[in-house]
Amino acid sequence: KSKPDKRIILGCQKAARGEIIQMRPQFMKAATGVFVILSFVPLSEFLDISSVDMMKGPDESNKKQHRTAMFNSDYLIVRRGQEFQVRISFNRPYKPATDTFAVEFVIGSSPQYSKGTYIPVFPTKERQSSWEGRVVDAADLTVTMGVTPAANCIVGKYHMYVAVKTPFGIRRTRWDKSQDLYVLFNPWGPDDAVFLDDESERQECVMTEMGIIYHGSYDDIAERNWNYGQFNYGVLDACLYIMDRSDMPITNRGDPMKVTRKASAMLNSRDDDGVLVGNWSGDYTYGVAPTSWTGSTDILLTYASSKMPVSFAQCWVYAAVFNTFLRCLGIPSRVVTNFFSAHDNDGNLKTDIILDESGRIDRVRTRDTIWNYHCWNECYMSRPDLPTGFGGWQVVDATPQETSDGMYRCGPASVQAIKHGHICFPFDAAFVFAEVNSDVVFYTRSKDGSLEPVKVNRTHVGRMVLTKTPGDVTRRDITDQYKFPEGSTEERTVLEKAEQYGCGRDKSDLPEADVDLVLPAMEISVGDDFELSLEFVNRSGERRTVDAYINGSVVYYTGVTSSEFLFSNPTVTIEPNKSEKGVLICFLTGGNLKKGDAELRFCVLQVLIPGNSSLTWTEYFIPQRAGSSRLMASLDCPALRQVYGTAPVTIGDRSL
Repeated sequence: KSKPDKRIILGCQKAARGEIIQMRPQFMKAATGVFVILSFVPLSEFLDISSVDMMKGPDESNKKQHRTAMFNSDYLIVRRGQEFQVRISFNRPYKPATDTFAVEFVIGSSPQYSKGTYIPVFPTKERQSSWEGRVVDAADLTVTMGVTPAANCIVGKYHMYVAVKTPFGIRRTRWDKSQDLYVLFNPWGPDDAVFLDDESERQECVMTEMGIIYHGSYDDIAERNWNYGQFNYGVLDACLYIMDRSDMPITNRGDPMKVTRKASAMLNSRDDDGVLVGNWSGDYTYGVAPTSWTGSTDILLTYASSKMPVSFAQCWVYAAVFNTFLRCLGIPSRVVTNFFSAHDNDGNLKTDIILDESGRIDRVRTRDTIWNYHCWNECYMSRPDLPTGFGGWQVVDATPQETSDGMYRCGPASVQAIKHGHICFPFDAAFVFAEVNSDVVFYTRSKDGSLEPVKVNRTHVGRMVLTKTPGDVTRRDITDQYKFPEGSTEERTVLEKAEQYGCGRDKSDLPEADVDLVLPAMEISVGDDFELSLEFVNRSGERRTVDAYINGSVVYYTGVTSSEFLFSNPTVTIEPNKSEKGVLICFLTGGNLKKGDAELRFCVLQVLIPGNSSLTWTEYFIPQRAGSSRLMASLDCPALRQVYGTAPVTIGDRSL
């Protein structure tokens, strides 16, 4: 026709806008070309989608059954390997014999069926994909569709569409962000790699938001409360952003081994602009002191919004934020503290302490250190890459200590492999083995550079490993999960096995010393004066003359020396089977103060707090949910770190 029918023009305009139109094509060849003549068919003739209900309310079945109701999110969040339901309304009753439709899920920028990033789910048994589908209920115009994601599917955020087959092609709903959904790991799913068959452990290591991190020293253990906040608004998106930022292939994000290994690198900023900047210098001018953080939420949201690493962190901050990441994605995890933790810098599985001729530690040549404590994470998963029996708890560590495969990361390393000396197993089992089993070897260095061992301590490292007790606020000693009792037959067998894999133990047969030096245990408050009294005990039947080297240094918990304030080399004579005790030095903590130095300055509250005074502060907030929790507060002040406190609180429904 010289002038197209108005219906054709209207139909073409709708098609150009992406709208669904009903047409029956008839072709007619004319001298001037080929034209398509369209005639409209009633919409009721074919199945059409009216609306989709994701059933995502906090009180609806999906979030309750998938244990995701605590997430502060408007989206549907489900766990893989477990059915969830979607309610679809059509323009007419669904006829299984003649109607064909599918619910489609896509993830990533280039969805492909072969890569598991495009998944069509069908309602009939005759046609199924990797995700199972079924019609749960069909009434009037509504069909309730049950969808079960594969137990090994990709974890992340999916777009969902509903597609209907017609004689003229596929009609598909447009993308609607309200129909997006998140799929997480499922520790309740028997077929999931992170399945944990212990409900008390699942509640603690997946669902619990408030935790306790242990620090201090072996004989003076302190507690630090932490709000993991894995269900807080924006945290799930921040965790997924971390994987996006790492350029992790979307197809790897269903494997907990690959996810945790990549995340252990991304939680620190050393080589990939990851989440946290480490700082052990004591100068936190351009960031937040590690001791000031009380939770993970601010850190993760700041990183996701600024796209820049957050300052600053030390080992417990890395472990706490990593714990949030793991629990948020559904991987069971806990923070673990190892007291007297060895940092084996050169990979010889020994901690080498080199002394110069004066008795001082040679800080240039001594690269290994022993931390008063070190925090890492354990996460629970199967290990199909290892022999049977080495799944379960795995060590992962985000603190940047040493590189692994070219990046600052550690793990996952099987705890069972560490306990039984299989230090060749991936990943980084040898490094973690040294952290809990390393021999401490002291050497004297002569003028010609030769080293001579003078003392070997085989029981100092890995003195105790602690984590929080599930469902309680007490600590749980899990040292026996990492090592057999010191001196036992099993321990000797493990060490012999480790030697076969390259563990370099020192077998020097050194004479046993018959003079002991006893250092007193003292509890000293800030600002107090104190005396250091040493006792020399002669256990021999002869008089002994001891040339002692006494060194006093300010040392960080990582074993790194800040400054030396004392060096003395007294000569002490001790009669047979006697002891000699005396005051070595008296420490006076007073001194001349400049004007104003008696006050704490630069507090977050931006007030001055005179000595021996108190401050009352009122803060208003809106709780997110009812139940028992803990209120935490910290004071950030350069003059006095680690000032914080906690109080238990119970929030009733009326408070919300």
